[in-house]
Amino acid sequence: MGERRARLGVIGGSGLYQMEGLEEIEEVHVDTPFGAPSDALVLGRLGGERVAFLPRHGKGHRLLPSEIPNLANIYALKVLGVEMVISVSAVGSLREEIAPLHMVVPDQLIDRTHGRRGTFFGRGLVAHIAFGEPFCPVLRPALVEAARQAGATVHPGGTYVVIEGPSFSTRAESHLYRSWGADIIGMTALPEARLAREAELCYATLAVVTDYDVWHPHYEAVTVELVLQNLQKGMETAKRAISNLIPLLPQRRTCPCATALKDALVTSWALVSPDLVQDLHPILAPYIPEGR
Repeated sequence: MGERRARLGVIGGSGLYQMEGLEEIEEVHVDTPFGAPSDALVLGRLGGERVAFLPRHGKGHRLLPSEIPNLANIYALKVLGVEMVISVSAVGSLREEIAPLHMVVPDQLIDRTHGRRGTFFGRGLVAHIAFGEPFCPVLRPALVEAARQAGATVHPGGTYVVIEGPSFSTRAESHLYRSWGADIIGMTALPEARLAREAELCYATLAVVTDYDVWHPHYEAVTVELVLQNLQKGMETAKRAISNLIPLLPQRRTCPCATALKDALVTSWALVSPDLVQDLHPILAPYIPEGR
């Protein structure tokens, strides 16, 4: 399956791929060295662009945030020829001005996860990617414009703190994250964003605000019912934003994401096992010396 099947990947809730205007729909199962992705990928044509949709938690929402096979998900998108990834996520707000049903396209991340494998590397191959700007500098502003065109109230930046879950925060934790300058809180952007950078994919998040977490004294505490109700309301806007994004995508990538591994690989190729080269070939291909 080496041929390009889609250029844009969308990772989000199950059902997101049920979009008006989506044509030539097919399901694809991708095998990876890291196991199976969250579910079958749904491929379709939207506005003339081939798009791959992946339900992050599996159809029926079966996977905890810590159970999501992030390596397999990103690897599968890479194998399908995807160059750009939009992550659609439900988040809580840590700021008064970021109200439920607003959307945020964050520009920074804080990692509070633990125990999640967050790299394709190891096993004798070391790589240190630059991650100071964790979201694509070209895809992110295009997504802001697409969401605005969809009629959303959009915050064009912000810091997303990623917690392990599956429980929501304590009130003390919520106030702590506010004191750090975080703007929104969720459970899924990492290691997804980091793996996308290692795979040289452009990555941006469309965060749908569903609640005020637990810090706000005048709003009810976050519950699953509240999250799902507001996420459903925001999903139609998210779908319109994705449709609007298609004509805004760059025809050719010139951002640093496209060459993120160029100066990141530090291990001598003579020391890298053939099995590892084979496993990571879709990611390493531009850098593998002739004869390996």
